[in-house]
Amino acid sequence: MSGQPRIRIRVGQGIDVHPLVEGRPLVLGGVLVPYERGLDGHSDADVVAHAACDALLGAAGLGDLGRHFVAGDPRWAGMNSLEFCRRVAALVGEAGWTVGNLSVTVLCDRPRIGALVPSMEAALAGAFSLHPDQIQVIPKATEGLAFTGRGEGIAAMAVCLLTGTETKL
Repeated sequence: MSGQPRIRIRVGQGIDVHPLVEGRPLVLGGVLVPYERGLDGHSDADVVAHAACDALLGAAGLGDLGRHFVAGDPRWAGMNSLEFCRRVAALVGEAGWTVGNLSVTVLCDRPRIGALVPSMEAALAGAFSLHPDQIQVIPKATEGLAFTGRGEGIAAMAVCLLTGTETKL
């Protein structure tokens, strides 16, 4: 078996949470969501994109989003998080990994985002240079429970599969 390429598989998980506040646009999965409040954060606070980036970075052994894009750094102020996705995709690729799939669950009771899911999946696929069938966004209501159910914030959880090969054993 020595010298034969060996397939490597890694799974990554990412989680992000931001509070909803007045005076900011709401961006989820790279899509502007019509809503009276937006997520508070240094960039556009897109919890879907941030959780997705953390899942990919973690699976590749590259740390988390904050390691590469430090909160408070003026370069990232108001940044469209799809740019983070593009940069993370490049880092993951440079490390020798290929994305198999990415699934992001969005926890919020309001706004209802089901109709926007195809647009989010397309935006994320474009930013990560993936085929749309490799991305899934799943909206989940929390039935009035916790901060997401009370409309105080939105959370997202992501999981991804990375594959790669190595010739050294």
